[in-house]
Amino acid sequence: MKTNQKSFLQKNLFISWVCMVLAFLLSASIKGYPLVHERAAQRIDSMLIKKQLLALGSRLNYPETVARFYKRMNFQRAWVYPDTVRTPVYHAMLLLDCVLQFGLNRQDFHPNELTYNRLKPLVSSPGMSYSMDREDFDIYMTDAMLTLINHLHYGKFNPVRTKYALNSPTEDYAQNLLFASLSARDFMVSIGTAQPELKSYKDLQSYLHLVKGQYIDDCYEFPEGEARKMAVNMERMRWVDTGSIYYLQINIPSFLLTLHNGDSVTIFKVVVGKPTSPSPQLESKVQYLTTAPEWKVPVKIFTRELLPKALKNPTFLEDNHYAIYDQKGNYVIGSPANLKLIKANPAGYSMRQSPGCDNAMGKVVFRFPNRFDIYLHDTPEQKLFKKEERAFSHGCIRVEGAEKLASMLLVHDGRSSRSAEMKKSARKLEKKDFFLRNPIPIKITYFTAEIIDGMLKVYPDIYNLDPGLERQMFPQESVLVKDR
Repeated sequence: MKTNQKSFLQKNLFISWVCMVLAFLLSASIKGYPLVHERAAQRIDSMLIKKQLLALGSRLNYPETVARFYKRMNFQRAWVYPDTVRTPVYHAMLLLDCVLQFGLNRQDFHPNELTYNRLKPLVSSPGMSYSMDREDFDIYMTDAMLTLINHLHYGKFNPVRTKYALNSPTEDYAQNLLFASLSARDFMVSIGTAQPELKSYKDLQSYLHLVKGQYIDDCYEFPEGEARKMAVNMERMRWVDTGSIYYLQINIPSFLLTLHNGDSVTIFKVVVGKPTSPSPQLESKVQYLTTAPEWKVPVKIFTRELLPKALKNPTFLEDNHYAIYDQKGNYVIGSPANLKLIKANPAGYSMRQSPGCDNAMGKVVFRFPNRFDIYLHDTPEQKLFKKEERAFSHGCIRVEGAEKLASMLLVHDGRSSRSAEMKKSARKLEKKDFFLRNPIPIKITYFTAEIIDGMLKVYPDIYNLDPGLERQMFPQESVLVKDR
């Protein structure tokens, strides 16, 4: 109780001090010192903003970014001024009204604090009220706009660009765009540039607006059916770095690899991981490719699949060019007695498959660093590419026409002569590495919906990932404020 009384007294003292300063300013203004009035008023605004930044910090999505934004603004308000002063506050409110049309959730943008009923008295009164309501509204609006930019650009559920990461001092994309948008010719268009440049995203967005309309429907109604499917995939597309015009994209649900080179695309069929051993979503760079690669068999495949086959069939290892090694790298003869010892302690051994036409990795493998230890590679099982749904691997991705893809990468890298050498090495099953001077970005995505020839194409959700993301984006318990 004493703490509350102390806080109440401090607040009253502060307000009394502000009133005294205002009385002085009014007197100075009457005596012909408007400049004194203006500078002192700005100083008071600055103090109030700083005070409320501390008071509201725990309620903001990006408190550190908000603080950096106001520091850049000299701790002056950005939105809430008398209606004689032009600010984009109503355009910002309109954007927040319709965040669901971007597949976003209004609950993330301070719906109870940012209402028209709260805004109108703050901008319509010609007087200068110092109740701190203006500062509160201004700070909440800044946080909402920064949140909107981050969600449009990076997505809300980005597994790498988390809220914590985006709030750090090194991440100022949202702050820079918001600052520039305040003076842009069209505030709403400027904020909209935060969205990805990915063609598949733009196509989905255009189709979604065609189907649902933008700023037309009741913006507080969650999208349903196909619209919700599009919103889920637009969220995933925001996770992808779209800064490249030359890159490889593997979309798992469509079983396709696309080589993008500006407006030109070349498509290859792929085999991806089965549901029990899914291929991961990731971004990396292909640094080099290897012809006639030796396959280092993953531990799970060695212990669960290949070792039992070797125990049943004495010629299995030799027929398939497999060899077993101990922890020191010494070759171990695959006799029945040794195989029984290995079965008792499989962790002490490893298996490799030597280069050959029946090597599981085929004639070419594309190497890119990733924590999942997966590859993009050729395969001797070409018949699998004739199937419509191709989820058969242990997580690695097999590509049809691997030599053609390898040749295209080398030629684009200015290595036409090395392309011919690569083909020769692959044909003769000679192991050789071919490094790229300019590693090509590779993006493994999980898009279950795209626009193909102007129509919505829905792919099988082979890993059943859509329902979980949909529940995160559109929680059924969300109750949105309708304060109009």
